[in-house]
Amino acid sequence: MPAPALLPRFRGRLHDPRTATVVGRLLGLAILVCFLTGVISHYLQEPPTWLSPHLPTRPASGYRVTQGLHVISGIAAVPLLLVKLWTVYPRLFEWPPVRSVAHALERLTIAVLVAATLLELFMGLLNTIQWYAWPFSFREVHWALAWVIIGSLLLHLAVKTPVILANWRRMPAERTESPESSEFPEFREPELRDEVDRRSLLLGLGTAVGAVTLFTAGQSVTPLKDLALLAPRDPDVGPQGLPVNRTARAAGITDDAIRDWRLRVEGPDPYELTLDELRAMPQHRVELPIACVEGWSKSAHWEGVRIKDLLARAGLPDGARLRIVSLQRRGGYGVTEMDHPYTRDDLTLLALRLNGDTLAPDHGYPARIIAPNRPGVLQTKWVTKLEVLT
Repeated sequence: MPAPALLPRFRGRLHDPRTATVVGRLLGLAILVCFLTGVISHYLQEPPTWLSPHLPTRPASGYRVTQGLHVISGIAAVPLLLVKLWTVYPRLFEWPPVRSVAHALERLTIAVLVAATLLELFMGLLNTIQWYAWPFSFREVHWALAWVIIGSLLLHLAVKTPVILANWRRMPAERTESPESSEFPEFREPELRDEVDRRSLLLGLGTAVGAVTLFTAGQSVTPLKDLALLAPRDPDVGPQGLPVNRTARAAGITDDAIRDWRLRVEGPDPYELTLDELRAMPQHRVELPIACVEGWSKSAHWEGVRIKDLLARAGLPDGARLRIVSLQRRGGYGVTEMDHPYTRDDLTLLALRLNGDTLAPDHGYPARIIAPNRPGVLQTKWVTKLEVLT
């Protein structure tokens, strides 16, 4: 069946399987890193019951590294995806559009893959600036889309394996070994021109990926912080030299609540402490990062009372699974949970001071949680109660 005259004609030489394969494997690597680090982030934030007692607290900066890689690889995937779509978009105008049931299913899976990936990256970019322009839960949809992408990508790779293998190497075997190309050099000239153009395209793509990475990664990679011109968050800007996601005002923290503050610790021997009584207990100093899901992170010096010491005073010398209750009245994560690996760890504090000064209200005054390898949203601020769960 001849193609309709209105369909466009494409003369570009790089809309070919070789270019699509080269760009696709780079994009696939970025998506794989983004997916694996996203899985780590999800299970650190919402561990299933069987995993919660086994969450690692070391390395102490583990979440900072994995979440930084998650956002960096997601941003790097944007130019890679755009170029990948550019290489293959002429296929949208193939005629006939559907040649068989198998061909229809293949095109359907590609449509799902492209739509899900575009939406995932778009939502992820908006999350880095904390702009949620949708009525549904970002985290739940982001998590579900990740699995849709991986599933459709694996199916796509299975279908396209012969094409990918044929174009994986620098020069496809069927071209380099043809009699015409070996006996008549003029047959090789178009291929050589294509290779030169392809290298130029990849050089431009590599420059774009390198630029967006270099100018955004500094929000989590400290040596690059002075180059973070495009990063949505400067990790040096905020009270006491540390950024704030939710201020005391936004969380609904009132002066009366802070003025009458007490820490309630429940256990076999429950008790309450005033702020002065907390300050009179042995104080410990640790250096730990705050690492947020938006990709920014920064290390700071924290001082306070170890959670294990507070639990030992309540008759729980081996630690316990806790529910941590905040004074926070608005927004999520006003109540969080912490299992034994954290409560037993010497680095887990109920922090009272930050970088040598009393906590600023926006950083959780009078007291907040700081723990190793823990997402920033779970480093609960304005703590008022520790409830023993087990």
